[in-house]
Amino acid sequence: MSEYVIETPPVVGVPVAGLDAMFPVRRVYCIGRNYAAHAVEMGHDPDREPPFFFQKNPNNLDPSGEFPYPPHSSDVHHETEMLVALKSGGVNIPLDQALDHVFGYGLSLDMTRRDLQGAQKKMGRPWEIGKAFERSGPCGPLHPVSAVGHLDQGRVELKVNGEIRQEGDLNQMIWKVPEMISYLSKYFELTAGDVIMSGTPAGVAAVEKGDVMVMSIEGLGSMEVKVV
Repeated sequence: MSEYVIETPPVVGVPVAGLDAMFPVRRVYCIGRNYAAHAVEMGHDPDREPPFFFQKNPNNLDPSGEFPYPPHSSDVHHETEMLVALKSGGVNIPLDQALDHVFGYGLSLDMTRRDLQGAQKKMGRPWEIGKAFERSGPCGPLHPVSAVGHLDQGRVELKVNGEIRQEGDLNQMIWKVPEMISYLSKYFELTAGDVIMSGTPAGVAAVEKGDVMVMSIEGLGSMEVKVV
C-alpha cells in the first residue's frame, strides 16, 4: 500500500438526488460560447468558431447554496449551465456512443471574475484567474439518467432577486452533449468522474453581495444560491 508524504487531499463529491452516496469528481471541463446569443453578446461570431474548452478545478464545485464574493474583482458575473457527469469514458469516443458514458445531469453556475478574465484575454493569457477560483462553481445535486433520461431540450432560466436575467433552451446549444463528449475524447482521455459544464445562454451580468440567484432547468428542478 502506498504512503504519501503529506495528508491525502479529500475526494471532491457532488450529491446525487435520491441517494446517500456522492458522485466523485475527477476533472471539470467547461465549453466556451456554446449558445449563439451569448457568443454574440461577448463579441464573437458563433458560426465561425470550433468548440473550445477550459477547465475549472474539481474543488471549485460547491453545493452549499452560498457563493462568497471573490477578492481582487469588482465585476463578477453569473453563467448558468447544465452539468453533465460521466460514469465512464475513453478516447476517440464515437458520436453515437457518447451518451452511453453519461451518469446524469445537474445544475451549475460558472461564476466568472469578468474583469480579470477580460484582462487575460487582452494579453493572450489563460483564463484560470477569472474562472477557476475558490467556490466558483455552485452546483445542485446530480439527477441520474435512469431518473430523468437524456436532456436535449428544456427551458433554462436564471433569476437574480426575482428578476429574470438569463433564459434559453437546451436545444439552443451549438454543440450538443454527444458532440462535446466525442470532441473532448479526441484530445483527452475521459474517465468516470469527469464532468462537463455545457455553456450558458445570453444575459450574463454582474452580481453583488446579498443577491439571491435562482437557477432552473426544465426536468432538473431549481437551486438557490446566495452571494455572501
